[in-house]
Amino acid sequence: MTNQKRNTFLFLSLSIGLLALLLVNISFGSVTIPFKDVIKSLTGGQADKSTWEYIIINYRVPKAITAILVGMGLSISGLLMQTLFRNPLAGPYVLGLSSGSSLGVAFVILGTTLVPSFLSPILLSSYGIVLASVLGSFSVLLLVLIVSQKLRDTMAILIVGLMFGSFTSAIVGVLTYFSSAEQLQKFTFWSLGNLGNQSWTSIVVLSISVGFGLIMSLFSIKSLDALLLGENYARSLGLNFRKTRFIIIFATSILSGSITAFAGPIAFIGLAVPHIAKLLFQTSNHFILYWSTLLIGAAIMLICDVISQMPGLEVTLPINAITSIIGAPIVIWLLVRKRKTANGL
Repeated sequence: MTNQKRNTFLFLSLSIGLLALLLVNISFGSVTIPFKDVIKSLTGGQADKSTWEYIIINYRVPKAITAILVGMGLSISGLLMQTLFRNPLAGPYVLGLSSGSSLGVAFVILGTTLVPSFLSPILLSSYGIVLASVLGSFSVLLLVLIVSQKLRDTMAILIVGLMFGSFTSAIVGVLTYFSSAEQLQKFTFWSLGNLGNQSWTSIVVLSISVGFGLIMSLFSIKSLDALLLGENYARSLGLNFRKTRFIIIFATSILSGSITAFAGPIAFIGLAVPHIAKLLFQTSNHFILYWSTLLIGAAIMLICDVISQMPGLEVTLPINAITSIIGAPIVIWLLVRKRKTANGL
């Protein structure tokens, strides 16, 4: 089978699999809904029970859309960072954006004793927490972008991002030390990630943000291919390296910052999915990797969401824990399988 036919087969399989996972995701939960009723509700018909239709439209579909957006956005962010820094361990949060979001949320949740009592209900609302997360992430983004214009060395930017992350984490630690048990519990729940409880307004805002970031990433594909061979080679091809670096960092910030604001910090996806795409498609062509990473990221998030809300469970498991528990063995298995294949075993 030629590479083109193989890639076509893989893309077709991933697309069909993603559609099937979407239906499974909407069907499964504390209340199991038959596939035919799911399809009826999604195509404008009426389910056999009105309660099923209400659950599908107001809870299951928004959560499934959120899972797809989170999987796509974080996966592409990881691909951008790993290529820019030429580091397989780079992820969407390597620039400290997640720590910035955590700091903003920590100030709201853990620092409410420092603000007037009449402001506490507003700050602790879902929109207050989202706004705090956005402001925290945006503050770190501005600092990183300012520093990136001063530094020529890309690896220095990586170190600066890690330092920003350590600094903000230290402040969160101080706030945690002086917080009550109730405040700590609320902050811990946020840090575990949550795909549910999203209104349609939130879904629209998140879709616009992620869509904008994905479009910016799409226009950077040729630049990413050039960066694989190093900064000097990219410059010899006429690439404006500083402009390209700025666009890549900004796109990553939009994607990871908006996702963290609405869904919390989601681990593993951004780090591992690009590796899965490279191992599966066996290519370094970023046009192929871009679309494969989108599909695989969305599919894995849907799988993790289904597992977190398996029928029979009285509670929904933290999505952040599921992504790592399920995803890490998959990557290890793929790496071992690739090594055996290379050795002819």
